[in-house]
Formats: sequence, C-alpha cells, structure tokens
Amino acid sequence: MTSAASPHLTGGLDTLVIRGRVDADRAELTPRGELVHGCADILARTLADLPATVTRVDLDMGGVHFMDTAGLQFLDMLADHGRQRALTVTATNWNGQPRRILELAGLDTTDPLTGLDTSGPAPAAAPAVRTVSAVALERAECLHVLQEEVEQLRQAIASRPVIDQARGILMATHGCASDEAWHILRETSQLSNTKLRDVAAAVTASAEADGPAPPAELRTALQRAVASIEAKGCRSRQSLA
Repeated sequence: MTSAASPHLTGGLDTLVIRGRVDADRAELTPRGELVHGCADILARTLADLPATVTRVDLDMGGVHFMDTAGLQFLDMLADHGRQRALTVTATNWNGQPRRILELAGLDTTDPLTGLDTSGPAPAAAPAVRTVSAVALERAECLHVLQEEVEQLRQAIASRPVIDQARGILMATHGCASDEAWHILRETSQLSNTKLRDVAAAVTASAEADGPAPPAELRTALQRAVASIEAKGCRSRQSLA
C-alpha cells in the first residue's frame, strides 16, 4: 500500500509518502519525506485502508527528515486511531531535525506515543500529544520560535533568485558593484517600508519588455538609494585623488 500527499497540500515541499505492508494482524508503515501541512490527511487515508484484522500499527520514522507543528497533528491522529480501534500503535526510529522537535516539545524521542493510553476512548477535550511539565511548556515555546526561524529561512531561500536577478539589473543599469547593488536594494526596502523580496521583484519586472514601472513610492526610494550609493562612490574617488 502507498499513500502520498498532493503537491498543493505540501506547498511544493518534499512530498510525504507512506508505504507499508501487513503481516497477519500487524501493519508496518514507513513514512518518507516531510511532516508538514497535509501530512495528517495522508496518514488518515493510509490508516483507513488497513484491514479490519490489524491489531497493531508500527511506524518507522527513519525516513522523515523534517517536521513542523503539523507533525504533532500527525501524532495526534495516530494516537486517536489507536484509541478508537483499540490498537497498539508505535512511532519509532526518529532522527535529525524531527527528533530535535520532539525534544523541544517535551516528548519521548524513542516513541512519542509512549505513556499515552491508546486502548480506550480519549478523555474529553484532552489532546493526544501533550506536554506534562513546566520544562515541556518552555520547550513548546522554543519550538514555536524554531518554527518561525525555519519559515524565515524558507522564505529567504525562495527569495534568493529574484534578489540576485535584481542585483544584476542594478549593476548593469548603474555600473555599480555587486555589494553596492545589494545596499541599494536594502536601503530602498528600508526607505519605502517594503519587503526586500518585493523590492527585488519590482526591479526585475520593470526591466522586462513592457514591464510595469515600480510604484511611485518605491521608485522614489530607489532613486534616493541609488543617489546615496553614487554620492559615496564620488566621495571615495575624491579622497583617493
């Protein structure tokens, strides 16, 4: 059996694929990819396809190399499935970044389902995966900060190509060096209170045939940034003369 995430569920990230086999009353599942938005839906479809004779579900998480808070929803669903069907469920062999996330969330890195009662109905309003101490609450806050940093890093990686294009355009247009083009983009961003990626996208679009000119506020900020760099270059040349 194989279940995979649709591209729109993962936002273009590494697609989650869950492969598995059933041996008598035991199901062995091997997720591969990332536990991000949509991963719980993939798990739900996989579990729904299991034969009614299955009494134990074991997940080998060694092939999962990234997870965010959606991974905790993944574990919630797994634990809920165990309770509703009176099954034994495990999720073991965590490595790398996912293991670190479990540590920050205050969960058992050997098997985060350890200690959870999956043999009967869940208590009302009680989450399947929970922190149990002040230390765990602090780790959960660290997890939130970590997720923000991860998201910022993803955005930075996604923005890199358009920023590099904009730097090349500024270098060709104004005869400036690469670091000067970078300063122009950054100063324009600050002067116009516009995200750096949006500034770069506007510069790149305006360089295309019949491309739209940057908005007036952005254009003014860009002109000021260019003038500032040119003035600095002029002062530098005068000091060398």
